Amino acid sequence: MQLAVFLDRDGVINKTKIRCGKPCPPVNISQLEIIPGVKQSLNALHDAGYLIIVITNQPDVSRGKALKVDVDLINDFLMKHLSIDEVRTCFHDDIDKCECRKPLPGNILNAAKKFDINLSQSFMVGDRWRDVEAGISAGCKTIFIDYKYNEKQPSGWDFKVSSLSEAADLILGIGDTNEKY
Repeated sequence: MQLAVFLDRDGVINKTKIRCGKPCPPVNISQLEIIPGVKQSLNALHDAGYLIIVITNQPDVSRGKALKVDVDLINDFLMKHLSIDEVRTCFHDDIDKCECRKPLPGNILNAAKKFDINLSQSFMVGDRWRDVEAGISAGCKTIFIDYKYNEKQPSGWDFKVSSLSEAADLILGIGDTNEKY
């Protein structure tokens, strides 16, 4: 079985714009800005043998605030320029009750089936409660990047960090993996 690091996209890989204390994704490729250190962190994780799978909710498409083609262009750019094995996108909103929309674990479970991933030895890294809850539901170890957003917080997590770089160090055994937050 393979090991994976599942990552949220916005706020973990690329910068978001904060509005009313909440993160908002880029609406097109011209707004895309990779967070410093992300490329190096993904390379190190990939070189260590982890599959890198992005699990992202993009409900602004169903809400009419973003175009699917723009989300696809952003995802394609990330796949081309970063060590990412796959991007799984849910375009639905909560009202659709879709199994692939985080906090439900559908996209993680489907990726695990496709790639024969050992979920209990894999990680879900995210900056919002939905990411962490999806990881918990899927049986992954969870790492919460806490940006102190003005919104609901996860009910629990395995580790709390301040960046993907710090999460990668933890996963690779460079950081302090004995301390649970």
